[in-house]
Amino acid sequence: MKIIVETNVRAPIEKVWEAYTTPDDIVRWNAASDDWHTTRASVDLRAGGEFSSRMEAKDGSFGFDFAGTYTNVIPHRLIEYSFGEREAKVEFAETPEGVNISVSFQAESTHSNEEQQAGWQAILDNFARYVEGR
Repeated sequence: MKIIVETNVRAPIEKVWEAYTTPDDIVRWNAASDDWHTTRASVDLRAGGEFSSRMEAKDGSFGFDFAGTYTNVIPHRLIEYSFGEREAKVEFAETPEGVNISVSFQAESTHSNEEQQAGWQAILDNFARYVEGR
């Protein structure tokens, strides 16, 4: 099943794109809740390039690497990537109110679709707050 989350960021596309694709920024916004954080990130933003974000519970109880390979990149418009056996697409669209970001991804079977949608939406909302607060 495909899950879609989206948000609008009141900022110029250049600022939105940079914050979404720069490791120093990613570690500041990439968390679904206050008790998690991203401790490191790497980005090779090109088709065939790899990315990785180390996500950990702040109490040290659990952590994992969210990693994959970019399959298509159109600057300021589109990022497609594969991670494990799944795929995701991030679309950036300029609007009069800012930049609409839509993320669609294939659900996995470990967590419910509702949990996955809530987690990915929380991360995207955190991203919007981060960019708008800069």
